[in-house]
Amino acid sequence: MPTPSSPAAVLFDRDGTLVVDVPYNGDPTLVRPMPGAIEAVAAVRAAGVPIGVVSNQSGIARGIVTREQVDAVNARVDAIFGGFDTWQICPHGPEDGCDCRKPAPGMVLRAAAALGVDPADVVVVGDIGADVGAAHAAGGRAILVPTPVTRQQEVWAAAAVAADLQEAVRIALAGDAG
Repeated sequence: MPTPSSPAAVLFDRDGTLVVDVPYNGDPTLVRPMPGAIEAVAAVRAAGVPIGVVSNQSGIARGIVTREQVDAVNARVDAIFGGFDTWQICPHGPEDGCDCRKPAPGMVLRAAAALGVDPADVVVVGDIGADVGAAHAAGGRAILVPTPVTRQQEVWAAAAVAADLQEAVRIALAGDAG
């Protein structure tokens, strides 16, 4: 059962956060969880906090992968992690001007609505500044888990930074996300 300080929901970025980033992956057999990711998601689930995924998938707009391929990859991620309470995908490219592509708030807002929670009570966990930006644009909180692709400026700008997903979950569940 969530505690008063824990988030109403935790939303994870997919590529580079939950699973190893394979650029424009359309092949479910290439899905590999990030170290500690399965345990981190299980800890959130065990705490009774709803979980979701918010993922930019511009490969759809660019014609590199189809929506069906992305859905197949997401189904594999679901199978590995035991399912998520909501999936929010942005199929647009950076130039499309949509409201869903991170760092815009659309996917976070839609995930909060799907879960029936206030966006201010949501924590987004991701590996780049766009993940943090989307959380803040929606009025929520964020935890950055840097990877080799994370820019140093993004680390400096983040209010909450974790060394790995398990630490990020501990921070989120303690209500200490930034």
